[in-house]
Amino acid sequence: MAVNLSAPSAASLFPVPGVRIGVAEAGVRKANRKDLTVFLLDEGSSVGGVFTQNRFCAASVQVCREHLARTDIRAMVINTGNANAGTGQDGLARARATCAAAAKLLKLQPEQVLPFSTGVIMEQLPVDRIEAGLPAAIADAQPAHWLRAAEGIMTTDTLPKAFSRQVQVDGATVTVTGISKGAGMIRPNMATMLGFLATDAQIDAKLLPALAFELAEGSFNRATVDGDTSTNDSFVVVATNQARHAKITSFDTPAGQAVKGAMQEVARLLAQAIVRDGEGATKFITVRVEGGKTKAECLQVAYAIAHSPLVKTAFFASDPNLGRILAAVGYAGIADLDQTKIDLFLDDVHVAVGGGRNPSYREEDGQRVMKQSEITVRVVLGRGKVSDQVWTCDFSHDYVTINADYRS
Repeated sequence: MAVNLSAPSAASLFPVPGVRIGVAEAGVRKANRKDLTVFLLDEGSSVGGVFTQNRFCAASVQVCREHLARTDIRAMVINTGNANAGTGQDGLARARATCAAAAKLLKLQPEQVLPFSTGVIMEQLPVDRIEAGLPAAIADAQPAHWLRAAEGIMTTDTLPKAFSRQVQVDGATVTVTGISKGAGMIRPNMATMLGFLATDAQIDAKLLPALAFELAEGSFNRATVDGDTSTNDSFVVVATNQARHAKITSFDTPAGQAVKGAMQEVARLLAQAIVRDGEGATKFITVRVEGGKTKAECLQVAYAIAHSPLVKTAFFASDPNLGRILAAVGYAGIADLDQTKIDLFLDDVHVAVGGGRNPSYREEDGQRVMKQSEITVRVVLGRGKVSDQVWTCDFSHDYVTINADYRS
């Protein structure tokens, strides 16, 4: 059960002019489930993307990187049920065959199609089923099918993840809508499991790659469920350039700030939704590290806490065994860390001061906070003025069950 997260309604998601989406049941892994999604982009759209830093990346990631060297991407094809990772040259051939099949139906060049896969690793992609399902997916394409797309890219997710925002730019309404999927094998590094965000804003194509990276940095790169970076992480940003306002050539303008702000909000909500729907999660936890010298060391400490199985299981049990948090801070890898300057807070409860137990701290206060469904862990390092944060969840019995039964 996702933590304080409900499924979106179709009415809450605004269509993005220039984007049509179709979904079909191709039987990629299991019958009778939405598992093939296509995005059709109008001519003149600009696309940027960031991908996993896992060196054992999927074939789809490799092909996407190649195709994004072009500036006229017109379609995206996404399958669930099979990651097409750990499949060697055969996997690359199958990813390219998927692009070729979509391109033939859409009268495009194969390099104008981006492929995405998610699911079981090291199994052969059933490209014949994908090719057979593509006509139905393309025929289904409609501007309002964002919720269907969010459902069509799910794997172990318990509910679809999608958000929309609209802002006014030069008197024109600009729409931002995005979807994501992911619940396990989540520790993104420049991306997320799968995320797609589109806007009709007019944005200079040269800005899209850096924008995708910046959006990921403030959202998906601050989310972790279990510390495992997927082989297939992909985050794509599309600007269809159809809104009637002056083209944005810099984000250091009121128009640029408004559009980027809306995109940042949607990206953040999508990333947090992945954590809230983490496999077996019962609690959503913000780990904030303050008083660091650099953002890097703040994140180093934050991830040490967020990835600790001992910390995560303590949160599941609502057990204020908070020495586990201090231990994680200590082994995070800051060689010159002075433990006598460290303070620890759980929400408003001051747990440790100057590296030791706060004399006024009472365990029942710590337990009160740990019983909440949303918790903030705040660590003050006393080393500088920099801060950063990550979002994570607890580890429950269900996490083990879900991953033990994943392929069955």
